[in-house]
Amino acid sequence: MTPPPPTRSPGIRFGTAYYPEYLRAPDPERDLDLMAQAKIDTIRVGESVWSTWEPRDGEFDLDWLTPVLDAAHERGIGVLLGTPTYAIPPWLQRKHPELAVVRAGGARIPWGARQEVDFTSPAFLRHAERVIRAVVGRHGGHPAVIGIQLDNEPGLHLIHNEPVFERFTAWLAERYGDAGRLNEEWGLAYWSHRLGDWAELWRPDGNTTPSYDLAWRRFQAELTTRFIAWQAELVRELVPGDRALTTCLAYQRPALDDVRLSEHLSVTSGNAYYLAQDALTRDAEDRPAEIGWFAAGPDALFQAADRMYGSKQRRYWVTETNASSIAGSQLNVTPYDGQLRQAAWALVARGAEMISYWHWNTLHDGAETYWGGILGHAMTPGRIYDEIAALGAELDRAGDDLAGLTPDADAGFLHSPDSKWALAFQPPLTLDGRIPDRDSYERIVAAFYQGASDAGLQAGFVTPEQFGARRFPVVVAPALYCLSDATAEALAAYVRDGGHLVLTFRTGYADEEARARAEVAPGPLRELAGVRYLEYSTLLDPVPVRGLGEQGVARHWADALELEGAEELARYEHHHFGRWPAVTEHRAGRGTVTYVGTLPGREPAAALFRRIAARVTAGASPALISAGAQPQVTVRTAVNARGRRLWFAHNWSERERAVTVTRPAVEVTGRRQPIEPGPLRLAPFDVRVIT
Repeated sequence: MTPPPPTRSPGIRFGTAYYPEYLRAPDPERDLDLMAQAKIDTIRVGESVWSTWEPRDGEFDLDWLTPVLDAAHERGIGVLLGTPTYAIPPWLQRKHPELAVVRAGGARIPWGARQEVDFTSPAFLRHAERVIRAVVGRHGGHPAVIGIQLDNEPGLHLIHNEPVFERFTAWLAERYGDAGRLNEEWGLAYWSHRLGDWAELWRPDGNTTPSYDLAWRRFQAELTTRFIAWQAELVRELVPGDRALTTCLAYQRPALDDVRLSEHLSVTSGNAYYLAQDALTRDAEDRPAEIGWFAAGPDALFQAADRMYGSKQRRYWVTETNASSIAGSQLNVTPYDGQLRQAAWALVARGAEMISYWHWNTLHDGAETYWGGILGHAMTPGRIYDEIAALGAELDRAGDDLAGLTPDADAGFLHSPDSKWALAFQPPLTLDGRIPDRDSYERIVAAFYQGASDAGLQAGFVTPEQFGARRFPVVVAPALYCLSDATAEALAAYVRDGGHLVLTFRTGYADEEARARAEVAPGPLRELAGVRYLEYSTLLDPVPVRGLGEQGVARHWADALELEGAEELARYEHHHFGRWPAVTEHRAGRGTVTYVGTLPGREPAAALFRRIAARVTAGASPALISAGAQPQVTVRTAVNARGRRLWFAHNWSERERAVTVTRPAVEVTGRRQPIEPGPLRLAPFDVRVIT
């Protein structure tokens, strides 16, 4: 059962993670006073310190947090209380060494980090339930507590422990019935893999069968979802009904299906880390997308935000974002003046209703000693604190305008966990001509997202299961490799009803079991796209394309497209590949299908989406802000609870820029000053929000 959405005050919550238990001389009264002065109204506590809550087996120390909760409540600061289950105490790993996660190959992860435990084990769950009941039972009803964070960043490991493998076998038997059906569904005649019975199922460690790997990844994600759902059900018994239930998601975790997991939460929360300084500037350079746990560039930050909104198709909480530097001692890239403010407003523009910094102070001990906080090691307010305090005051002044803010979206991106997992197992891309790129799926998504962004389109993310519940003028299906017949029919209905669908290479090539379809590609989408292909090739070097942009290139891949009713939009300039179109367009019903048979460079991708944008926005009312051809400037929009549209103009560069305001407006980021039509100045690393 989905928990009810939390009751929140209007505007944006502004917070930080706060761990006084880590400090040698904690001074919560002083810290919370500084927070209140900076308009910080939310702190996150307690999720990492099981050994502090329960220093010895069955012996609890629960009162140390009470003064912090009381002091927070006195200052009007809400508290997000964490369940401490993702970092187990030493006594538990000594008592139950069998809880250590077993990796592929049989090696156990040694204790000494975090999340190195098989959270499906009955022994672990007994101890986890006991500490959850103790901590949440004691503090969950405190008037300062606004919500409970269940665990933290779940899904870090694929768990190969023997009991987990046994459950996987039972999971398969429940879904397929008998081993004979599995033989047929997975094509296990290949290499003599046919099973006589379930006892013959081999372990995933040496697996080479794509359908097996996809099932294994689905199962692992389901384990993570079940674990958080179990905690949600337990905690709901212990707290008042107005408390939010959430968890902090790291979207790159290998055992995570964010949409299915979020069904058990009141609100989705997640990380929004980014590399600052010159990595957070924006220009027209065509660089390969950098795929990792932090965003590299403004468009990657917007994409991370749009993914979080997509988890529940609702506003979300950013429970961790940069306060200063991120990562280890070797990467001290503190933000330039204005970049903290830029990033926060970018997240707000895309649906964040809480911005919370990790963390209050830079830690003096532990693995994250050089992960910078709002205060540095000296515990003294400086430039970072001053910028965050100024941002807090700005968000507070704009609170009424930001209430109920819903981001606009012109282009819906179909995001498929199944396709992501399948293309990690059998990647279509290689970055060096030899080694497979396990991030192929996300790299393809990022390239098309960048093109849409450059064309001024705003994106929303939906899974194939969510598709249809949210209407978009344009739908992009990048590398939707695992395509079910039902999803194919839903896409066809969308086009027949007047939608514009963008298909890419690898979309529709396999079915929901990750089996290559035994039909002419793109399989069930062939008639809809008006093209077919029997051949495809890796592109070891970029190939020029003509028809979209002046300096267009195709990278990594080429489908040998043959027209079956579609028209050519772009073609390769090459002695061999030049016989085939690179991009086509086809009218189907009342809609249009664009097929892109390669990974386009930045210019042709932008040119393609500009062509699409001109069609789908024809007849729309003039924009309040016009940025012109300035790649350094982005404009995003959202509608608040009163039905008013807000316009967010960012200058992601070190030089002053200007946009044009087309009609009288009011500035939200200032003191509600009127703005007349004409140029609007954007200082270096500036953002202006108007309505």
